[in-house]
Amino acid sequence: MTRNLREHILQTASGLFYSQGIKATGIDTIVKASGVAKMSLYKYFPSKDDLVVAHLQRSKEVMLSFINCGIAGEDKTAEQKLLAVFDVFAEILANPEFRGCPFINASAEFADAPAPVRQAVANFSEALHKLLADLALQAGIADAQQLARQLSMLITGAVVSKQIEKQPDTMRTAYIAAKILIEQGAKTRI
Repeated sequence: MTRNLREHILQTASGLFYSQGIKATGIDTIVKASGVAKMSLYKYFPSKDDLVVAHLQRSKEVMLSFINCGIAGEDKTAEQKLLAVFDVFAEILANPEFRGCPFINASAEFADAPAPVRQAVANFSEALHKLLADLALQAGIADAQQLARQLSMLITGAVVSKQIEKQPDTMRTAYIAAKILIEQGAKTRI
């Protein structure tokens, strides 16, 4: 029951943080929505920052799992997997309940946040960069780190553009640019 209660609180808080914003969602709102006592919440999450960090860690795990499922397949080349990452993000952006990237949202809300919150935001960015760099290395791209940075920027830009402009094809535009960068990188293989 203990694990289930912690998960219930975290799931409720994550849903509220994503739909209403982190700063706009108070502890009392989470307590009311989850139906737990405030003392129970504080037993598992001593502060709101602890709850925010747990939310971001969980979001990272979910997002990376979704990406890995989307690029899985032994029949795909590393280049195809790099482009499949953009397909995964296109699927995320197409969801009618899309309210932005939880990490970009948290970064905007907590620009001056305590180190643990900033680090939790950075952890996803670092994990995505590593995934892209590993795929670029598998593809034999000479400067895999540079390509990973470029692809990360395209993804981030497309996500933010979708949030701001509400255009349905932002990730498709990023995909086209990514394809050019990957083809260019492939010309300078290791």
